[in-house]
Amino acid sequence: MPYSKSNWILAGHISQLSEPGDFKVLNVARESAIIVRGSDGELKGFANVCRHRGSLVCLKSQGHTEKFACPYHGWTYDIDGNLYAARNMPKDFDMAAHSLKPVSVGVIHGLIFVCFTDTPLSLEGAIRELAEPMAMFDFENLKVAAQKSYEIPANWKLSIENYQECYHCATAHPEYARMHTLMLDRDKRERVQGKMLEKMPACGVRDIFIDRIDTAAREGEIGYGYSRTALFDKYKTGSKDGGPVAPLLGEFTDYDGGASDFSFGAFSFLLAYSDHVVAYVFTPIDHKNSNCEIYWLVRGDAEEGKDYDVDALTWLWDVTTQSDKEIIVNNSKGVHSKYYQPGPFSGMERAERIYIDWILQELQRD
Repeated sequence: MPYSKSNWILAGHISQLSEPGDFKVLNVARESAIIVRGSDGELKGFANVCRHRGSLVCLKSQGHTEKFACPYHGWTYDIDGNLYAARNMPKDFDMAAHSLKPVSVGVIHGLIFVCFTDTPLSLEGAIRELAEPMAMFDFENLKVAAQKSYEIPANWKLSIENYQECYHCATAHPEYARMHTLMLDRDKRERVQGKMLEKMPACGVRDIFIDRIDTAAREGEIGYGYSRTALFDKYKTGSKDGGPVAPLLGEFTDYDGGASDFSFGAFSFLLAYSDHVVAYVFTPIDHKNSNCEIYWLVRGDAEEGKDYDVDALTWLWDVTTQSDKEIIVNNSKGVHSKYYQPGPFSGMERAERIYIDWILQELQRD
């Protein structure tokens, strides 16, 4: 799975690693990375692999620490990755030569990304061109209000293909379909965009469209995109009754009746309402299993129980992801049949078609 290791993957938000020693672990296929706030206050990434016999060093998914001690033979590293304790080694043993190996870490306006290669694609285009839309939501000052993992017994490509298209939404997701116009074909959707576009300026929202998907990304850069789509009338955000579930974000002064889509590379996708953001991250476990990690983000100063309720906040995308998990598993069973032959794409599967083109393009790389 070289394309998963050479691309950036969303690993969380800077609010989760605010103090030196705060850490979290990201697992992708056979690789594991420790992301930690170092002693100098900077984010650092290290391979979660002991330099002695290769054991995983950090077994917790996140937390705070002053050191990382390998549970196998006790080799101990500081939060900057330096080895400082190793028992019974020869006199000429060089501690400095056995630090944890670095892993690439980058930040896009508050979002943390990890890449398992020494020569990652550049993030500069995404940082520059997404600055304006991300500022509207004040991404740098958000916080993670909830986080859930969904293990899916199917190949990761099927999981992402399912996320990419809404051809199935009307059939499979009645909760989503009653509020999101993305389930409509393009012509019908454009006709209902008018009300949202009229309201946007008064609500502090700018009409921006960015489309540098992976197959159209600049050479050497990560693909990325941004767009905003209307919700159906009476829905202000993604909730059971359409009403607010958290305080307005960033520059928003009111609800314009829309929701924004952000994409970052091949594995990380965000849906940004006016009052909260939902981040989807798909990663391989192995060729038969994948993981979907979801983050729900709200204003950094919002208080749980006062400004938002976690169950109300997570309801839509929890129930939708549970349904998608069943869909993806059934899809996986079918495509493994000797009778399976891919059918033609519908007009509502443009993003999926582009994604498959990218996969095929990546498979041809050296």
